[in-house]
Amino acid sequence: MSEHRRKPPQPQGGGRAAARRGQPGPSSGRRAAPRGATGSPSDGYGSGDTGGEERPYGGRAEARRAAQRAAGGGRRRAAPDGAGRGGGGRRGGPGGPGGPPGRGRGRAVPAKKRFIDYPRAGKYGAARWVPSWRLVTGLFVSFFGGLLVAAGIGYAMVGIPSEENAAATAENNVFYWSDKTQMAATGDTNRQNVEIEDIPKDMQEAVISAENASFRKDKGVDPMGIARALFNMAKGGDTQGGSTITQQFVKNTYLSQDQTVTRKFKELFISIKVGSKMTKDEILAGYLNTAYYGRDSYGIQAAAQAYFGKDAKDLNTEQCVFLAAVLKGPNLYNPDGGVGANATPEANKQRAEERWNWILDREVELGNMTKSERDSVGSFPELKKRTSSLSGQTGYLVDIAKEYVAKKLGLSTEELDRGGYRIYTTFDKKRVEELEAAVKKTRKSFLKPNRAKDKYVQFGAASVDPTSGAIVALYGGEGYDKGHYSNNANTTGVPVGSTWKPIVLAAAMKDGTYQTDGKPLSPMARYNGNDLLVIKDQNGDPIMGSNGKPFRQKNEGTTNWGMVTLKKAMEQSINSPFAQLGVDVGLSKTREVAKDIGILPESFDKANLRNVSFSLGTSTPSAIRMADAYATFAASGKHYEPYSVTKVIKNGEPKEGFEPPKQKQALDADVADNVTNVLENVVQNGTGKKVADIGFPVAGKTGTTDKNKSAWFVGYTRELSTSVTLFRTEPDKGKLLSMNGTGGVASIHGGDIPAQVWKDYMAEALKNSPHEPFPEAEKIGEIIGASPSPTASASPTTDPSASATPTPSMSAPTASPSKTNGNGNTCSPWDLSCTNNGGTTDGGTTGGSTGSASPSPTTSSDSGGNGNGNGNGNGGFFGGPAG
Repeated sequence: MSEHRRKPPQPQGGGRAAARRGQPGPSSGRRAAPRGATGSPSDGYGSGDTGGEERPYGGRAEARRAAQRAAGGGRRRAAPDGAGRGGGGRRGGPGGPGGPPGRGRGRAVPAKKRFIDYPRAGKYGAARWVPSWRLVTGLFVSFFGGLLVAAGIGYAMVGIPSEENAAATAENNVFYWSDKTQMAATGDTNRQNVEIEDIPKDMQEAVISAENASFRKDKGVDPMGIARALFNMAKGGDTQGGSTITQQFVKNTYLSQDQTVTRKFKELFISIKVGSKMTKDEILAGYLNTAYYGRDSYGIQAAAQAYFGKDAKDLNTEQCVFLAAVLKGPNLYNPDGGVGANATPEANKQRAEERWNWILDREVELGNMTKSERDSVGSFPELKKRTSSLSGQTGYLVDIAKEYVAKKLGLSTEELDRGGYRIYTTFDKKRVEELEAAVKKTRKSFLKPNRAKDKYVQFGAASVDPTSGAIVALYGGEGYDKGHYSNNANTTGVPVGSTWKPIVLAAAMKDGTYQTDGKPLSPMARYNGNDLLVIKDQNGDPIMGSNGKPFRQKNEGTTNWGMVTLKKAMEQSINSPFAQLGVDVGLSKTREVAKDIGILPESFDKANLRNVSFSLGTSTPSAIRMADAYATFAASGKHYEPYSVTKVIKNGEPKEGFEPPKQKQALDADVADNVTNVLENVVQNGTGKKVADIGFPVAGKTGTTDKNKSAWFVGYTRELSTSVTLFRTEPDKGKLLSMNGTGGVASIHGGDIPAQVWKDYMAEALKNSPHEPFPEAEKIGEIIGASPSPTASASPTTDPSASATPTPSMSAPTASPSKTNGNGNTCSPWDLSCTNNGGTTDGGTTGGSTGSASPSPTTSSDSGGNGNGNGNGNGGFFGGPAG
């Protein structure tokens, strides 16, 4: 072991113990006196001088305490020359008398001061725990200094979010009538943002006075309000207000609605930055556009429409103050009532009125309104009755407009429903109401709820402007609010019957027949109108039926008309002449004309594209498309695609692609005007006589289908073209049912119920309009058919579509109604024989269909839908791929 590690020898009778006792030699048997007990000025643990009186003490602890008291509370004081502990200092001082060299404890280290003297040194008992003023001051300064540092770091780290909340930016789609007034708003969030210029000053001042009087001057936050809210949240109590308008704008726009300390701090820092970067007008407009007002309305514009049916810019003082009052909490201040026992309509109205008056008084108090202005304010405003924005016809109108916009913009329905679009439509509110009133009037007088055959009867109608193609009105059903969701104005699957015959006639006047070598055919050409006429192909050979025998076309009645002009055949809606005419012209030519004037190919009866029945109206265009096709006749051959939207605005910018459709000359004017001349005669002398006394020039055509499963009237003036359809469907299946017996009459025809609706509507819609006469029809085409039956040419050009074998129904004909009232029976006012003075009713396709299953009406989808090969596909308004 090295020398410096070897334990020094212990002197006999001495050593450390002796040093501690202050004895240089052998132990005397006494302990050293306590420090300071001798009264020596240099009293320590020991010294070389052992003189003085020795006093006993209680032990080391007492000695240490005595030493501390003698040193004034400091640590041990070093003895001179290292005496008293038996050795020198730690650095090797000389040992005391009788002791060995020191071992490092001969000199005491001075005490270090603590940074925080707590508990307090030198104090005893309770005094040790009473902080000094220095400590209190230091802690106070440190705390608030730390808060400032934390606030600085938070302010630097929290920025204004680059994107606003999806909920804050979510708007609904707003639809407008043709006069620019709001029709409806759709979407998950009923909101339409407006600029500060469109928010009345009265609204601005009312909100500021009620919620944040210092808004124009503050920096975006209210420290006392924040502290109050934090205190209440920290103790678990109800959260309190105190947020400024800026803070509420930040919460609505950038943050969640969670009531947490973290969200509150974020709100504070963002509000400070927003207050320094945005103008007060921008903040106020943002708040009023994002706040919730009740009645499912977010923002001042939606609220103005929900409560008062007007735009925000048109609100008066009373209405502005009401909306400011509702902001306090719609559940308790909306007079409609809210959720909870305390939110009854009566209690809510009382609260709303009290706050309404308080806000007005508050404005006077703050100088935002004079006393005289306060006195001139009227009474509590009357609220608009709460209704669904999609009730009545509105839901169907919105669907038509949405379909049009989605197609034009290439959007899916889901993308469009995300909102933010302002959609201006062609729909005339007054005419929509007039069309609905006409249907309701006829329904009430025609149908009896307790009559079995009167159940499940449906109406559909559409009205189009011939000079532009604008859809001005439609009737889609009783309304979404009544549970009727299919749009009967845009439904395909309802055969149009004899209203198709004018299209066949137009094709004949445009392209002629195989007998005229392509030269136009005159409407005065004669065809055989006899019942059960054998229809022949372009070679003059009978077209064979599915039973292997020649196909015979059935008319409505059993009258043998003989050779009649096409004008006469149209007047009386005789089937056989048009069945033969369609074959002579070529069914493909008829299809081309139909497409040119607006009929969608998807609605063609695909089961009968090559069959005789195609010419008699087995296709299923919608009411909109039929009105548009006849509008081409009204406009002397000029065609416009039907459209429903004039303008779309998104984020303040108009979208492209909504210019009015361009005019197309679908038919020569001579052809269209001659069709009109023929259809005027139908109204004056034929199956459309019910509308003859309307008081201005009209043209139109009736249509009825096999077994009376549908009935139509399509007519027009120079100013308006309107179609009306009536049909009956089996519940949940959509299958067409016979209307024989409906309304208490044997059979329903286009010339009675649909014609009555058409007349009532058109008389009202055009009563104040100038009535332009139809152009004079110039003579057109060749007259054929002087002999009893048409003679085929020696070598005709055969139309391949005419060679297909039809599958006609050869069942016995249905007995026709009496032509006069001479049988003594009392007939229903809807029985056409009562009003037709014995004239033959509309022919339809009785016995002349191919015997295929009746189609089921379906409403078109956004893309137009698909045909299903049976003529009942979803061609709809815009059309789509054929099935």
